[in-house]
This record gives sequence, C-alpha cells and structure tokens, in this order.
Amino acid sequence: MGAKTIVLVAVQLVESLEPDVVVLDLRLPGLGGLEVAREVGLRSPRTRVVILSVHIDDISVMNALRNGAAGYIPKTASADELIRAIRHVAAGGHYLSPPICERVIQSYVRDGDETPRDAYETLTARERQVMHLVVEGYTSREAASRLSIGRRTVEMHRANLMHKLSLRNQAELIRYALRRGVLSLEGGSCAE
Repeated sequence: MGAKTIVLVAVQLVESLEPDVVVLDLRLPGLGGLEVAREVGLRSPRTRVVILSVHIDDISVMNALRNGAAGYIPKTASADELIRAIRHVAAGGHYLSPPICERVIQSYVRDGDETPRDAYETLTARERQVMHLVVEGYTSREAASRLSIGRRTVEMHRANLMHKLSLRNQAELIRYALRRGVLSLEGGSCAE
C-alpha cells in the first residue's frame, strides 16, 4: 500500500469514525498534512485537527490555521502539552503552543493583516490534484485517465498552477513540491 493510499484510508477512517480530535504531522508522505486537515474538515466537520510539526515558522502556522487546524504545537513539546492541546481543542477552542503564540502575536502586531497569502492557497482542488499526479511522475494522458478528464484539461490545469506558483518547468515544480511537503523522498525515490 502506497503512502498516498494510506493517507486516503486514514481520511476515510476519520470520516467513518468521526473522532473528536486528530493529531497530524504537517509533512505526511504522499499528501501533506494540510491537505489531510482540509479533507478532514470537508468530510468530518466535527473532527478538530491538531498539527504537530517541526516547522514553527509563521507561514506554516498560518497555513495550518487557514486550512482548518484548531491547534498547532512543535514536535519538541512535552506529552503534557500535547494532552493539554488535545483537551482544549476537543472542548471547542484553539491552541497554539506558547512559543508559537508569541511569534504569531508579534507577527500580527508587526505586519497586521498584510501577510502575503501563500500562492499554494490560490490553487483550486483540481489544480492540486493535477500537481500531485504530475510531481509523482504521471504524464498528462495518465493524469487525465486517473482524474477522468481530458488530457488538454490536465494541461490547462498544469499551466494555471505553474503560473500561480511562478514556476517555469518540471524541475522547479518538483523542488516546490518537496519544500511544500506535497512530495517526499522516502527510500530515495520520488514515487510511491
């Protein structure tokens, strides 16, 4: 079973079991934690998401919150803090680890609401699907077949996402996907 399949099965389990809280790593193999958080929000709106990540920069935190996360804590947090975050989020609140909370407040005070929007957030769901397939090595024809759309439609979505992300070629798209956590290099390979 490939990493992407495992993630999709996990989302389906969340949908069927409807847990109160799901704890996600920001960088899941095959499909990023933000994608999973978004899917959980769509398929199981009562389930709250806590992100556990090594990335505590402002953009990662804000993207997680914009994509439905109700909590965000660093992987260096203690077990007590993780439990506190889960309980707080399960009760309907939001939780940011104290160091993250301080950074977010400083960033907001400094920048206000002028934080530039992440270009990835401007992609449509279909553009994201095409991006995932393209970076996994599927040709336009293969992606079209998997998505049950025309090859030219895939190429149009690909051109749109490349424009939105200001990327010029396949190599830049793959580097972007690696940095963004959309693609991981498990076992030395880009494929599942």
